[in-house]
Amino acid sequence: MKIRLDDLPLDKKYDSKGVYVEELADLQLELLHYQRILKESKRTLIFVFEGPDAAGKGGVIKRLAEKLDPRQVRVYSIIKPTPEEMNHPYLWRFWTKIPQSGEIAVFDRSWYGRLMVERVEKFATEDEWSRAYDEINNFEKYLTDNGAILMKFYLHISKDEQLRRFRSREADPYKHWKINDEDWRNRRKWNVHNQASEDAFAKTSTQWAPWEVLGSNYKWWMRVAVMRKIIKRLDKELKK
Repeated sequence: MKIRLDDLPLDKKYDSKGVYVEELADLQLELLHYQRILKESKRTLIFVFEGPDAAGKGGVIKRLAEKLDPRQVRVYSIIKPTPEEMNHPYLWRFWTKIPQSGEIAVFDRSWYGRLMVERVEKFATEDEWSRAYDEINNFEKYLTDNGAILMKFYLHISKDEQLRRFRSREADPYKHWKINDEDWRNRRKWNVHNQASEDAFAKTSTQWAPWEVLGSNYKWWMRVAVMRKIIKRLDKELKK
């Protein structure tokens, strides 16, 4: 899957908040319906969200999960591994978070950290991140062969829009927790992060776990676009 992030259209949007709210509500109700079918099917549903800082991952995840039965949903925000996790093979920390049958897991960042931020920041050696392409493909193949529905989303915005959102977060005392020095450091390596992500798309977008790469500087459009993709996939998988 060859994608250049700089070529993505980023101007898709809703002109009316009312249309956005109505369409989102309809999609959330459909997703709740599919959650009930999923529970009875004994399959699992796994969502992976990647993208640059401030691209809107948290907002999408909030709308995805807020109307679901919380007893069957787990959201994982992946941060620096613990000392215990560091003492195991890389994917061990993710195996421990794979949902049980009938349940949903949402990953805000994921095992793709090895191919993206760990590669760029040299937290992983070249040998480690180079072999991770095959390790991740095999991991995902095992999950899907055993009944998992795996959806991988990469959400993208422009560098200018990211700067606007960073400054908005710094100016809002209720959003200070959303911005730190690491965000600014990652921004300085924008092009390198994009290249690492594009390499990941090319080498890990498979028939069993394809990437969905969506670009928009407008949050309303992005949220609905993701939900549409999810409903379309579940309609195919759970109505067989």
